[in-house]
Amino acid sequence: MTEIPTLGTHPPDTPLPDTWDIAWIGTGVMGRSMAGHLLDAGHRLRIHTRTREKAADLLDRGAVWAATPREAAEGAAIAISIVGLPGDVEAVHLGPAGVLAAERPPAIVVDMTTSSPGLAQRIAAAAAERGVAALDAPVSGGDVGARNATLSIMVGGDEAAFARIRPVLEAMGRTVVHQGPAGAGQRTKIVNQTLVAASMIGAVEAMRFAVRSGLDPRRVLESVSSGAAGSWTLSNLVPRMLDGDTAPGFFIEHFVKDLGIAVGEARGLGLDLEGLELADRLYRAALEAGRGRQGTQALFEAMSESDSALVEGGGRSAVGDERGVGRRAGV
Repeated sequence: MTEIPTLGTHPPDTPLPDTWDIAWIGTGVMGRSMAGHLLDAGHRLRIHTRTREKAADLLDRGAVWAATPREAAEGAAIAISIVGLPGDVEAVHLGPAGVLAAERPPAIVVDMTTSSPGLAQRIAAAAAERGVAALDAPVSGGDVGARNATLSIMVGGDEAAFARIRPVLEAMGRTVVHQGPAGAGQRTKIVNQTLVAASMIGAVEAMRFAVRSGLDPRRVLESVSSGAAGSWTLSNLVPRMLDGDTAPGFFIEHFVKDLGIAVGEARGLGLDLEGLELADRLYRAALEAGRGRQGTQALFEAMSESDSALVEGGGRSAVGDERGVGRRAGV
């Protein structure tokens, strides 16, 4: 990799390079597309992911493989991660083979995973000890937004570092906003996921009603998606629900992780967010039913199956009835 000077060697008024050497960690449903956009923009990527085969198309396009996050980060200007769980984030950045263990760590580390605000603050503190700036930059928009580079990117951390790498983020997203200090990006994502949870529950219940009442749900969708009820969920996920398409744009198991973080943070602030907690119970029940690797829209199929069982059995269903879901999930 061509070594690019650290931020400290670039006075604020000095033009920055158009392309960078970037360590990229994570090539899942969203990460693969996001990394591809950076290659398209001319950046040079050194990639690490747990399963090398998932990075094969990026390697074919010129990215270089690295055996560990530390190896990927060595001498890079920027390191970006988008992985699964907070434990993965911690290992990628703070572990003995992590980004910050590199002898020549990047000038800026960016975690785009949805994780906890507290972990984002710990990474920022550890990075600062090594003279590195850290940004927490979770995203919203799912697999569609990742493929189309239309993600919303919510950023916390050093504002000067954000300004300097904003063009890199804009190669992956349409809306890129700095929200405040370390952890602010993750707190904004909690707001986002609380809104998404309400939208998903509303969409699932509305379509269940449409089907049960004898309406054509696709005609219903045509009417309601262009009115006041219109939303990203209606436009992008409800068609998948109605087609029986449970392929993941975002895994249920990851959404359960997000909802757990959101519920915990809300309780820490003394907030009782009942709608959020309902969504948490419903999705945990779907996870327990073996749907963790399906997309979040699979909640419709899970609850529709329960509706059928309810009609055939003439009684209440633990999955189909929201109160039953709460009991089943032990809440």
